Amino acid sequence: MTTLQFQERIVNLQKNMFHFALMLTDNKHNAEDLLQETMLKVLDNREKYQDNTNFKAWVLTIMRNIFINNYRKILRNQLVFEESEDFIAVCLLQNCQTNDFEASIAMEEIKFIINNLQDNLKIPFSMYLSGYSYHEIAQKMDIPIGTVKSRISTTRKTIQRIYEES
Repeated sequence: MTTLQFQERIVNLQKNMFHFALMLTDNKHNAEDLLQETMLKVLDNREKYQDNTNFKAWVLTIMRNIFINNYRKILRNQLVFEESEDFIAVCLLQNCQTNDFEASIAMEEIKFIINNLQDNLKIPFSMYLSGYSYHEIAQKMDIPIGTVKSRISTTRKTIQRIYEES
């Protein structure tokens, strides 16, 4: 497919893309932003498109993935971090009020649990909470990405188990 044909196909899909973006975001302004971001990503990744695949499905999959990644970033940014002696320790979702007595008790318990974890679990988990990607954590700690994912998952389960037991 030539560059001109590719661009024509993407332009012809804009209406469908906008409706899909509107369905995902439920907001006209955000849908327009998502459409624009998707258009740029599709054009930047033109060489990855294979002629024998469904063009519309390929484009809408890119849009959905962008939406999911943006949503995850928003959730990550809504976390409140507290500085511990040696690392970023714990977070609570933003909708927990810091002046709420129960929330502050829960936060202290979670901090205590995290501070008492082994470093091989504590460090990757705290980096993940700080916004590092799995890949970045693997690079900085010089361990395989699968090990990072496993340790973060193990840490979550450990914190949840210990917290529920207390």
